[in-house]
Amino acid sequence: MGSLACGGPTPYDLALPEGIPHPRIPADTPLTVEGVELGRHLFYDVRLSGNETASCASCHDPARAFTDGRTLGVGSTGESTPRNSMALVNVAYNPVQTWANTALIDLEDQALVPLFGEHPVELGLSGREEELVARLSADPRYPAMFEAAYPGEPISVTNVVRAIATFERSLMSFDSPFDRWFYGHDEGAVSDSVRRGFDLFNTNELECFHCHGGFNFTDGVMHDGTVIAEIQFHNTGLYNIDGRGGYPEPNRGIYESSGRASDMGRFRAPTLRNIAVTAPYMHDGSIETLDEVLNHYAAGGRTIESGPHAGVGSESPLRNIFIHGFTLSTEQRTDVLAFLGSLTDETFLTNPAHGDPGD
Repeated sequence: MGSLACGGPTPYDLALPEGIPHPRIPADTPLTVEGVELGRHLFYDVRLSGNETASCASCHDPARAFTDGRTLGVGSTGESTPRNSMALVNVAYNPVQTWANTALIDLEDQALVPLFGEHPVELGLSGREEELVARLSADPRYPAMFEAAYPGEPISVTNVVRAIATFERSLMSFDSPFDRWFYGHDEGAVSDSVRRGFDLFNTNELECFHCHGGFNFTDGVMHDGTVIAEIQFHNTGLYNIDGRGGYPEPNRGIYESSGRASDMGRFRAPTLRNIAVTAPYMHDGSIETLDEVLNHYAAGGRTIESGPHAGVGSESPLRNIFIHGFTLSTEQRTDVLAFLGSLTDETFLTNPAHGDPGD
């Protein structure tokens, strides 16, 4: 593995603000300046797709907090993925990756899915590993960049995914107005409406904080001080197509892998950081706006009146116990939405270090 000894790769400083823990970084993939830069180039390189038309950035636009604005992701061949593209915000803290896969723990393992997965095809490189290495080796930039990041090692699929994961771990968002107020103690960073919304967010009436609490606004986190990784999945009453809590195929949460009836519709709660720019919402992109998201939770589950997905989510026996409905006044709704908007980190969204190196 690449050495951090004299002359080796340079350690990368995440420059985390006071009060934010350091993420746990795999020992065999240290966070380095050279690894991050290599990963950034690969993230935007269309040669990482079989037909050379798409890259990781095709579904993860930095201006949208590394989402794509679509209901469902679209792969290089035009095939849709079954789920909404997740934001790549503070993913270094995730104890598991994706919406509903308990086995995908490391970012390196997750990167293999879009690269080589066949159901659905995303980047479409299955069986073309040698071709990928040849493409990258032929580029005059990459041999030196791989050598700088991983001295003495060849250009390989292993080091491609290590570099992409390293770039993703560098994507830290902690400079929102909320952060400047809450962690930076700048009283002028947010409005009174934001403060009231934050207070409401943390009440037992709304219960939002149970699934979206802590410094990363999610209940699944892992960092240097973590003894046991916090891994949670939830059924939010988004569907109840059979009166027993059923979700439509192929999006049935971790039930897809476990086969346990109690796991039906259970998905990971994503971070709420930059949530205002990541519409549409939910695992299948089926809710268009944050106002509609509030409607869903205020009702204690979504009601779909007709069609193949008809059902009353609030009557689901599998619904999380914290989703019990609530009532908001017009002012309170405005305050909660103001708080959610205060989590938008413009520095993160416009950081040139996150952008396409070809621009």
